[in-house]
Amino acid sequence: MKLSKTFKWFVYLALIVVTISSVIPFLWLVRSSLMTSSEIFEFPPKLLPESLMFSNYSDVFNLLDFGTYLKNTMIIMVPVMLGTVFTSCMCGYAFSRLDFPFKNFWFGLIIATMMLPSAVTMIPTFIMWAKVGGVDTFLPLILPAFFGGGGFNVFLMRQFFAGIPKELDEAAILDGASYYQIFFKIMLPLVKPALMVVGFFTFMNVWNDFFGPLIYLNDESKHTLALGLLQLKGQYSSDWNLMMAASTAMTIPAIIVFFIGQKYFIQGISLTSGSKG
Repeated sequence: MKLSKTFKWFVYLALIVVTISSVIPFLWLVRSSLMTSSEIFEFPPKLLPESLMFSNYSDVFNLLDFGTYLKNTMIIMVPVMLGTVFTSCMCGYAFSRLDFPFKNFWFGLIIATMMLPSAVTMIPTFIMWAKVGGVDTFLPLILPAFFGGGGFNVFLMRQFFAGIPKELDEAAILDGASYYQIFFKIMLPLVKPALMVVGFFTFMNVWNDFFGPLIYLNDESKHTLALGLLQLKGQYSSDWNLMMAASTAMTIPAIIVFFIGQKYFIQGISLTSGSKG
């Protein structure tokens, strides 16, 4: 009993250390965003600024075409989230509940794609989109989302569906329900936590995506927020207070989304990890 209590306190201490080490860089980022550029590099460093420079944020919005960048980001974000959540859910349902030829082979092929680094497929994928005229359009950034949105999302949904008793399907079929009705009226309400997890990961991927827009979008009027931040770095590389303010403004929406969906996110992760294969 004494050993388990000691181990419990050790776990608590480790969690506290990890939490502090994760939070400090963000707090340092916010603190620096409210300073002048000279204050950031003072030695010894100040924990708090002498005066809160909220004007750094207004300067960032004035220097960047923030509205255009945000609009472009949302043009990509909305269809990608809808396509990824819906198609990964359908694929996960099919792989866990339906029987069709070579099902395990196709699922293994999807899992195998997760082992390929994105750098390996970057050049052939770009050549393919260049051949069909997709460069400098949002199409290469949106269309792949309607094909499962990646192997991880399909795997996540498949694992979640696998944890739902198949007796529900059998009872529904006995009552005359079709697979369409089973999927939309029975399964979808049960997998809301998993859908929230997929939606959150998709939001984070699109919001922070840098290489995708950098490779495919040449016209500055189509740039996203991530590319706008790069433009700010190129023009005002010495104004670290503006860089910190822009980085904070980019980070806060993701934190807000996480706290809004925190309940479903944690529930979805815990239920998926406990599902049978």
